[in-house]
Amino acid sequence: MNGARLAPPGIRLLPNAITVLAMCSGLSAVQFALNHQLTGAIAAVAVAAVLDGLDGRIARLLDASTRMGAELDSLSDAMSFGVAPALTLYAWQLQDNRAGWIAALIFAVCMILRLARFNTLLDDTEQPAFSKEFFVGVPAPAAGLLALLPLVLTAHFGYAGWWAQQPVVMVWMVAVAALAVSRVPTLSLKTVKVPPRLMAPLLVLVAVLAAGIIMFPLISLAVALLVYLIHIPYAVYRHRWLVRHPEAWAAAPRERRAIRRRTQRRLGLRPPHPRRALAGARQRMRRGRNRGPDGPRLSWRRLGLRGNRSR
Repeated sequence: MNGARLAPPGIRLLPNAITVLAMCSGLSAVQFALNHQLTGAIAAVAVAAVLDGLDGRIARLLDASTRMGAELDSLSDAMSFGVAPALTLYAWQLQDNRAGWIAALIFAVCMILRLARFNTLLDDTEQPAFSKEFFVGVPAPAAGLLALLPLVLTAHFGYAGWWAQQPVVMVWMVAVAALAVSRVPTLSLKTVKVPPRLMAPLLVLVAVLAAGIIMFPLISLAVALLVYLIHIPYAVYRHRWLVRHPEAWAAAPRERRAIRRRTQRRLGLRPPHPRRALAGARQRMRRGRNRGPDGPRLSWRRLGLRGNRSR
C-alpha cells in the first residue's frame, strides 16, 4: 500500500532537477557580470531564489524527499547564493582591489558556514516548538539578494552612485555575511499564519506587488530587500516575547492577543480600557456613598424599617 502511494521514479527526480536548474541559474550570474549585463546577473540570482523555494515544496508534495536531495540543495544554495554573488560583485566592481577579493572570500565562506549550521539545526530535537517560526540568521537566498543591492541600484538608476563605491560594496558584503552567520532571528514565511479577515487585503497586496515587479522590477526588488531588513527588529522582539511566553505559540490568535495585552498592562505599557475604567470608578463611588466614618452605612431597607416599593 505504501509503495503504491509513491510517485513514479521520473516524477520523483523533478525536485532534484529543479535544484540543479537553480544552481545553473545562480552561477550564470557570474557570466552576466563578466559581460557587464547587470540586469541579467540580478535576474539569474532572483530566478535561483524562486527555484530554491519550489524544489523543497515539490519534494514534500510528491513524497520525494531524499538525503541526496537535501545535500544537493545545500550545495546548490552554496553555489547560487554564496559563490555566485561574491564572484558577481568582484567581477563587477572589485577586480582591481586586493581587499575586494578578501571581502568576496569572506562572504562566500560565511554563506557556506551558515548553510552548514542550518543542516545541523535540522537534527536538533531540543529546540522549542516556536523555533519553527524563525530562521537563525538571514537565510541564504535573502542574503544572496541583499548582497546584490548595490548592483540593483546601479542597474535601476543607470549610473554608479555612492552605493557602488568600492569601500561601500566591500563593507556591505561583509555586513550581509555577518547577518547570515549571526544568531539574529528572522521570520520564516513558511509558518506565517494569515487570519481569514486579512486574506483579501493580502491578495490585493500580492497583485500590487506583481504589478510593480512587471512594470518596475529593479526598484521593486530594492524596496522588498529594504523591507526585509526593516522586519529584523520586529523578528527579534517577537522571538524574545515567545521565549518568555512559549505557551502563546500554540494558542489561537485571539488568545495570543489576550496574553500580549495582559503582559503590556503588567508592564504599564497599555492603559486599561476606558469603559472598564469608568465602570470601576462608578463602583468605587457607590462603595464610598455607602460607607460612613465608622464603617458601612446601614440603610433603612437593611434595618427593615422601609418596605419594598413593589408592594
